[in-house]
Amino acid sequence: MKAQLRHSTTPPSTRLSRRRFLKAAGVSLALPRLDAFSATRVSAKDSQLRRRMVCICTPLGLHPDNFIPTEAGRDYALTPYLESIKDFRDQFTVISGLAHTGVSPGFAHQATASFLTGITGAGRPGFRNGISLDQFAAEHIGGQTRFPSLTLSGEGLGLSWTRTGAQLPAANSPSRVFAQLFLEGSADEVQAQVRRLKDNQSILDDVRGQAKTLRTNLGSDDRDKLDEYLTSVRQLEQRLVTNEEWSKTPKPKVNVAPPRDISNAADLIGRTRLLFDLTHLALQNDSTRLITIMLAGSTSAPPIPGVTLGHHDLSHHGKDPGKLKQLKIVELATMETLHDLLAKLKQTQEGGGSLLDRTQVFLGSNLGNGSSHSVKNLPVLLAGGGFKHGQHLAFDQEKHPPLCNLYVSMLQRLGIETDKFSSGTGTLTGLEMRA
Repeated sequence: MKAQLRHSTTPPSTRLSRRRFLKAAGVSLALPRLDAFSATRVSAKDSQLRRRMVCICTPLGLHPDNFIPTEAGRDYALTPYLESIKDFRDQFTVISGLAHTGVSPGFAHQATASFLTGITGAGRPGFRNGISLDQFAAEHIGGQTRFPSLTLSGEGLGLSWTRTGAQLPAANSPSRVFAQLFLEGSADEVQAQVRRLKDNQSILDDVRGQAKTLRTNLGSDDRDKLDEYLTSVRQLEQRLVTNEEWSKTPKPKVNVAPPRDISNAADLIGRTRLLFDLTHLALQNDSTRLITIMLAGSTSAPPIPGVTLGHHDLSHHGKDPGKLKQLKIVELATMETLHDLLAKLKQTQEGGGSLLDRTQVFLGSNLGNGSSHSVKNLPVLLAGGGFKHGQHLAFDQEKHPPLCNLYVSMLQRLGIETDKFSSGTGTLTGLEMRA
């Protein structure tokens, strides 16, 4: 992100060179907005609890007939996919009818970029994204853990975006993430990390000194902008100090063998299982409280009995009975891995409750129907996290609230006092928190 200084009334002879300022400012202004720029804060009540959020995207959708119930309310009949997680019926809510506004079927696959941001225009020329749900939350609660957030992916890109619209790199190697979370480096490696942090701090000290010196030559509007810049420098310095402390703090020890990466890109279920197991470990040890996961969607046939075609081909089934049969096998296997994740979170106790009670698990997609590239009626499931679950919330597909209203509810459940996010106009009607 480049600084945009407003017009200054300072005479040209004393005016600061824009090029010089941008070169100096680039160190910190490329970063996401930190707490100092936010009108929201974490409530005192929820700061007592370790509240967490996991956001999962199935980029090729979920076949609506097998996922979305036909009845609304609490007495709905379970669909085949929901049968896979029936053990947790009272601990999840299925939501239908929601969508992001302004998303075009012609750019349905590119809409993964908007899945957690709600920004319109993905795939179109000049598109600039905004901050994703997890990174917005990380600005408020990310400093409470060693890793403010984790961005995971079964293959390719992830779901996380900074406030400046830059996509965060996704981790595709569970073994490397495991090492970052739980394996200690050598003494030399730790010292090298501390030195890198100190070097960054010294750069910031230099930039801050230059900016203060130049402040007197700026007009009032530019001074306001510079003050914002100096505030971001101070916040970044605080983050560097925190990171330095974490570098000296021993990592949690886990009695689990490091995972082995799966080289076969078509093994969708194997890769998903590794990411879900890693997610449970990271949350259980409070290494992070915010995780996003982009599931894989290979063009090759996955190693699942009864499946001979690639997942992408099956999702674009054209109502072919044979493809629909195989698609159901693949997506049922995915739902079964979700069941296992929920079970592990439920079995893990913390402070008089389960990890599932403290963790929102959000499963959804950028596609409502992969075959038709529909971006309406997205498949949405929210489990755990302290909501009153056990229902199907059905909204009118043509007169629906924005999906970002769900995100506002999720942020509030994390203890973040905000009444809006992206296109959200408030919390999602019908979704209530437990006391």
